[in-house]
Amino acid sequence: MSRPDADSKLTACHDCDLLMRVRLEGEGRACCPRCGALVRRYGAQRQDAELALLLTGVIAFLLANVYPVVTLEAAGARSAATLWQTVVALERQGMLSVAMLVMFTGIVMPSLELGSMLYVRLPLAFGHVPRGFPWLMRLKILTRPWCMVEVFLLGILVSLVKLVSLATVHVGVGLLALFALIMLMAATASRFNPEDLWERYQQCRATA
Repeated sequence: MSRPDADSKLTACHDCDLLMRVRLEGEGRACCPRCGALVRRYGAQRQDAELALLLTGVIAFLLANVYPVVTLEAAGARSAATLWQTVVALERQGMLSVAMLVMFTGIVMPSLELGSMLYVRLPLAFGHVPRGFPWLMRLKILTRPWCMVEVFLLGILVSLVKLVSLATVHVGVGLLALFALIMLMAATASRFNPEDLWERYQQCRATA
């Protein structure tokens, strides 16, 4: 019986559960020999692309919270509202539960997910060990199901359709940033692989 390659890693296929040894070196991708499903992508370029998507997502999130989502013009009056101003307005109108839901799904959870991943990935990219790494990885798994920016955006679009007949509606930079944030978070989630982060974490600990 041949001795397993020390540079290879025992990995299970996500589709057919076949156990195989994958040799990770250079740039490339590993596919299952039985069903052909993609098992792993690896390489420094992939990690750089994930970090770039994450940083762009952080910028889009900041723009979505700083600039107005929509601007309304009716009877000569003009009003604009950011995400946070929307939460405050809902609370003042007695809809505290709706305001808390908007703040939770549109502001708090996305900021926790983006912030935790940025805190983890930036030090690992420069070969440093981030403190609290295991706890932050668990936080990432917990926050992802509650990060529902797309549902919040759908509610905004429905509201805009109803407001068109009552006032002139101008799309703000914040709404465009929300669109970009959804696309960037979806792209980041599709590339997220906990195994890669744990391997990088172990490598940084070994060289620290």
